[in-house]
Amino acid sequence: MSMIEVSVESGVATLVLANPGRKNAINPALMRELEVVLEALRRDESVKALVLTGAGDDFSAGGDISSSPGGTDAVTIRARLLDYHRVLKTLVDFDRPVIAVVDGVAYGAGFGLALLADFVVASDRARFCFAFSRIGLVPDFGVAYTLPRMIGIQRARALIYSARQISASEALALGIVLEVHPPATLASRARELALATASLSPEGFALTKRLLAQTWELDFASLLDAEANAQALATTSPYVADAVGRFMRKEAPVFQWPE
Repeated sequence: MSMIEVSVESGVATLVLANPGRKNAINPALMRELEVVLEALRRDESVKALVLTGAGDDFSAGGDISSSPGGTDAVTIRARLLDYHRVLKTLVDFDRPVIAVVDGVAYGAGFGLALLADFVVASDRARFCFAFSRIGLVPDFGVAYTLPRMIGIQRARALIYSARQISASEALALGIVLEVHPPATLASRARELALATASLSPEGFALTKRLLAQTWELDFASLLDAEANAQALATTSPYVADAVGRFMRKEAPVFQWPE
């Protein structure tokens, strides 16, 4: 049975974690399938934006600890996570806009998966939790990298150490979630955002995403140098020539953020 459903319409790929009977829990089979799908979407130039969501009423309950094929010794666990890391890197380096759409629970690795997107939008019934501390585990799926950069180190510590559940409204206040909507309108708003961002310059967006990813790794002078390189490349794109022409002719731009 397939654990990933994917469809592409008007340049927007919708990728669904499709194991609702297990609240879309993450296991090796799902991650292997996700890797194949992401790589195919990465090569597909018709895909301009990606929406990542879960089937049923939940995004993902996190790691499926009931599916531990091959044992739970340290060597096996490390090897499994290294396999997962290839998938996470493919997602975080995806050079087009990625929007995570969270309804219901986003726990543990599921929460970490959502944080790899460019934006997270959630329903008002969404709940987020890093429960690792409750069972003596450390946060995985890149959480120690993504969360402190998003909300600051002290708040990240508190959220991880406490293993407490937070609501969509608190996630919004912390800056984890960009927008909160009722479940009935969540999918349509996510698609609206995806369609809008799909009209961004492919070259300009990819260069901007790469530049922002270096924010905490480069000193100011190095970042300015990277900025100059990126801008020089972006300026030569056909998108810029068209956008400047539209501006000079007082025509509406191709891209507009949907308010």
